[in-house]
Amino acid sequence: MKQTIAIQRVTEIINSAIDNKIYEDSAKVLGLLKDISKELNYFLSDGIDYKVIVDSLDDSVFITDGNGVCIYVNPAHERNTTIKPDEVIGRSVYDITEEGKLFTGGATMDVLKTKGKVLRLSTVTKTDPPEVGYAIGVPIFNEKGEIYQVVSTSRPVLSLRPLREDFTKFLNETKSTRFDSGKVRIINENEDEKLVSKSLVGFSRSLKSQWETIKMAAPTDATVLITGESGVGKEVVADEIYRLSSRKGKPFIKVNCASIPANLLESELFGYEKGAFSGANAHGKHGLFELANGGTLFLDEIGDMPLDFQAKLLRAIQHKEIMRVGGVKTIKLDIRFISATNSDLKQKIKDGNFRQDLFFRLNVIPVNVPPLRERLSDLEDLIRHFEEVFSKKYDKDFHLADNQIEIMKRYSWPGNIRELENIVEYLTICASSSRGVTDELLVSLLEISPGEQSISSAPEMAPSDSMTLPEAVENYEKQLIESVLKDSSNLREAGSKLGVNASTISRKIKIYGIDYDGSK
Repeated sequence: MKQTIAIQRVTEIINSAIDNKIYEDSAKVLGLLKDISKELNYFLSDGIDYKVIVDSLDDSVFITDGNGVCIYVNPAHERNTTIKPDEVIGRSVYDITEEGKLFTGGATMDVLKTKGKVLRLSTVTKTDPPEVGYAIGVPIFNEKGEIYQVVSTSRPVLSLRPLREDFTKFLNETKSTRFDSGKVRIINENEDEKLVSKSLVGFSRSLKSQWETIKMAAPTDATVLITGESGVGKEVVADEIYRLSSRKGKPFIKVNCASIPANLLESELFGYEKGAFSGANAHGKHGLFELANGGTLFLDEIGDMPLDFQAKLLRAIQHKEIMRVGGVKTIKLDIRFISATNSDLKQKIKDGNFRQDLFFRLNVIPVNVPPLRERLSDLEDLIRHFEEVFSKKYDKDFHLADNQIEIMKRYSWPGNIRELENIVEYLTICASSSRGVTDELLVSLLEISPGEQSISSAPEMAPSDSMTLPEAVENYEKQLIESVLKDSSNLREAGSKLGVNASTISRKIKIYGIDYDGSK
């Protein structure tokens, strides 16, 4: 109705102007155009409260002025990041990111630099563990062509997970989800060599035994189960096994089991015949098992696989055959299975959420990747590796000083190698060409005390001339643990003094062969 009224009003203005021949008077023509513009603008904006709309969005909205000073955040920004408005409003985004206590990265600074729209990753460091998201920044220009505001919208990556409930509708619209890099990755023969850049790095004793297992198991077709905390590099281990296997150069398919809805998991993995269900492709579809035939299938986050599908997966592995959804004949398989999880599968078995028989079938070759805090002797090698990667990527000669690596060794690394990789990338990007990265920035970013020592009464150690650096570090670690155990009543107390849990101390006792009976 309002559209009709607005159009009628504009029509009346134009007809009146024609009848009165005001087109002969340029001043009156200009007035006429202003009247028309006013009517149309009133119609377009009538009833729209833009602040209410922005405040109602689920995406975080972060607005700065032309100098990068925050002038507004919407309520979703606090919900998504836990950062309160008064922590950022009135502050420069340059100061906030350099401080590193709230967030790093983001799009605002690059918008101000490039004067264009950008898409960037952003890490919220206030949360524990840090949470990665994506941010889109858009410049707003004034009449002089100068940026007077920057609008950045962002969303944490994990917030996209609820969208999987709408996956059926998405499937019907796109006809395929197979090549969504967040769910499925297919490594073809031309991409094999790219895996080399992410090869395993480290020679610590805690990793050494796993190295040996990987080297022995990789050339076989034995099923491998990779366990470890989030961010320790389980996918990198899977890449290493594939690269050392006899199936290198053949299909290598990676599936994130947690990101595919339960009602679609069977059709995605096993495929389906035409007409198998409503919305299915009219010609049917090959499943990921068929695409991996002759090669390797990596099932990530296997602990989140629905219980009802676990029996079907067990049968596929045991009998080396599947049947498409809606199909009547079996399809033979020749696949090497690798799976990974950060869950405690034995506990899930006790809770009734994971099949014990499937666990035994997957756990033929177990590989446990230790957390970074248990392999700090590898920290320097990992840092140098990521320095090389990101220096090349961003065309910057970035290098941390030895004392700065010692500072980083005092951090507990809850996000493991993934967090370390993000930190080094951030430092590479933000390093000034003149002064590099200061100790103060590093200490602030990691939120550790500059003078803090890992243990106040650390034992002295006289290293042998024949020791390698990793061996010397591990020898020191053994002596340190022995020293702390002597003054501790139990493993929990020793772990508290060393900043690790009791199970870590117990594992170290076995690794180093420490004489400890726990009688104290």
